[in-house]
Amino acid sequence: MNDCLFCKIIEGEVPSTKVYEDEKTLAFLDINPVNPGHTLVIPKKHSRNVFNIEKEDLRAITDALSKLLPIVKKSVNAEGINIANNNEAVSGQIIFHTHFHIIPRFEGDGMKLWTGKAYKEGQREKIAEKIKRELK
Repeated sequence: MNDCLFCKIIEGEVPSTKVYEDEKTLAFLDINPVNPGHTLVIPKKHSRNVFNIEKEDLRAITDALSKLLPIVKKSVNAEGINIANNNEAVSGQIIFHTHFHIIPRFEGDGMKLWTGKAYKEGQREKIAEKIKRELK
């Protein structure tokens, strides 16, 4: 992808602060971090998001995440970690190259999570049935 920022980072055309790299993935510090140590993990092969990533590349990302999570947490003395992945603009995706955020968390850091909403009467069961039907 000629205009993809993350592809340019992979190719070395745009500088980044790399923290991990293997054959299929690259991890680097976010330039606008929520907290120090905020790391992005990306596949080297371009995919828009989790809806079109190849399974092999998604597995490689989860392997990289499992290596990096405890190391990032320890390196910045975080009290916890959020793993975030946004898919499509409505969910907050800005760079359209699959990526996962490792966000170190600290008491009182100001990061807000979502608030839940109750299902309407019978809605939960109907949605569960639709999901199960699609899995068949």
